[in-house]
Amino acid sequence: MKQTVVYKVNSEKPETDSILEAAAIIKSGGLVAFPTETVYGLGADALNANAVLALFAAKKRPLDNPPIIHVENLSNVYKLADEISPKAELLMKQFWPGPLTLVFKKYPTVPDVTTAGLETVAIRMPKNNVALALIKASRCPIAAPSANLSGKPSPTSAKHVFDDLNGRIDAILDGGPTQIGVESTVLDVSVDPPMLLRPGGAPLEALKEAVGEVKLHPFITSEAQLEVGKARSPGMLHKHYAPKAQVILVEGIVPAVMGKVKEITSACWLEDKRVGVLATDETSWAYEADVVKSMGSRRNLDAIAANLFRLLREFDEENVDVIIAESIPTEGLGLAIMNRLRKASGYTIIKVTQS
Repeated sequence: MKQTVVYKVNSEKPETDSILEAAAIIKSGGLVAFPTETVYGLGADALNANAVLALFAAKKRPLDNPPIIHVENLSNVYKLADEISPKAELLMKQFWPGPLTLVFKKYPTVPDVTTAGLETVAIRMPKNNVALALIKASRCPIAAPSANLSGKPSPTSAKHVFDDLNGRIDAILDGGPTQIGVESTVLDVSVDPPMLLRPGGAPLEALKEAVGEVKLHPFITSEAQLEVGKARSPGMLHKHYAPKAQVILVEGIVPAVMGKVKEITSACWLEDKRVGVLATDETSWAYEADVVKSMGSRRNLDAIAANLFRLLREFDEENVDVIIAESIPTEGLGLAIMNRLRKASGYTIIKVTQS
């Protein structure tokens, strides 16, 4: 069994020795998990097909689910992307480094495995000093999906990575908890108008303000599993972000949601199920369940995003059989949060309209 080494690093000024050791692993074809501003990523040399295949194997990730390539300067993009539109240029200058991934037509030098056989490539520049230092020291773009076993909630701490991947990867750079807590927004700029493929840390409203019209892939707002063909973005195929427990998502106005959550809790108890409720600060006081956790205030979607995946993992640690989750507003980061909750539930969604 592989021995996974953990390097504790300063998130603002990462220690050079640890970064160089991790970069040497990347350059030799190994796998290193590292923090970004969104979630922890599992990195491999994006131009080394064997390393990327090892990455898929370590995560048990389906080969048709393309990872995102992380770069540390704009010049790297021109070696990976074949066509870069004026809108793409504007977005890179305005949003990078940051939680926005752009999908381009790919350059022939990018291995097919790195793009899941697609003619497009997903690229972003993370806003995290540890990530940027690792990419720079590795002297190569780094392919990095989330550093978890495929399908599980994404990791927002080094402990989450260790719990999932200890013995499966070479090293973890522990830079503390991530800030945003949900993955990057993915925007396809190989088409015009650009198309949103995954909501995330960069809000849709900000993208529209920057470039005007942005189309939404039907997958974004779907309340049922869709057949999307070949996925041009991570998160579009397969069940994602899911804890071991069954997740039931209740959507609607708050009083009606609260009533339905209580009703489902009672029904689950009659079946001798251990029940967890994923609530908000405004409502958590009202519930009786085996475990009640608050995502945060409905007035602070940043906090809810930062807490979401950690709480889903905590429910598993408390051995609940079912998690009943409240919906939240879909503006700003709320669109990304609701996308993750719908995916985590496997689209087990109950709509309520009256209290």
